[in-house]
Amino acid sequence: MLSTGLPQGAVPKLERPGPLRDRVYEALLELITTRALQPGQHLVESELAGHLGVSRQPVREALQRLNTEGWVDLRPAQGAFVHEPTDEEADQLLTVRTLLEAEAARLAAADAGSAGIAALEMLCAEGESAVAADDVDAAVALNARFHAKVMELAGNAVLAELAGQVDRRVRWYYTPVARQRGHQSWIEHRALIAAIADRDQRRATELMREHTEHTRTSYHARQRS
Repeated sequence: MLSTGLPQGAVPKLERPGPLRDRVYEALLELITTRALQPGQHLVESELAGHLGVSRQPVREALQRLNTEGWVDLRPAQGAFVHEPTDEEADQLLTVRTLLEAEAARLAAADAGSAGIAALEMLCAEGESAVAADDVDAAVALNARFHAKVMELAGNAVLAELAGQVDRRVRWYYTPVARQRGHQSWIEHRALIAAIADRDQRRATELMREHTEHTRTSYHARQRS
């Protein structure tokens, strides 16, 4: 076990091309998003630098950027810690996600063609396989890809840009409830695909709203347990 509490194999290898500080930032953000670095965990610059194979300077710059974006808390005389989201923060973010994704589902039902529907079905099958194998990381990644595909099929660039701004945080909140949601989440995805294939905009909107609300309530239920 690494001294910072990172699971073996969790640390990504950094690509050298491009600004190193950006690569370090992306690596740390991915570790936080996937909860390899847990909320509240102390982040020691020297240890992170050692794990990533870089000097402390790009790590320090990345932590400052992550602090600005709300992923990391810099505490005077204590150091850096992964941010612990409050119930209110989670509720606000997941509520916005519901609004964006419900509209995306409506637009997808209006315009999606057979190729787009087939892509959704493929992602759903892969997600179901990941759940059956109890591969939480794969299930979370496939869930994100499924929702991103619905957003793509919506064909609204502004909506997609807004959704992209919250995508990382949605993954962050979804990861701890992914096993709890399990196969039920993909049953809901199947129903959504059917509504999109039928071009039933109202049904697709309702199903996506219910689906995203289930994630929100599951997250809060976990917080209380």
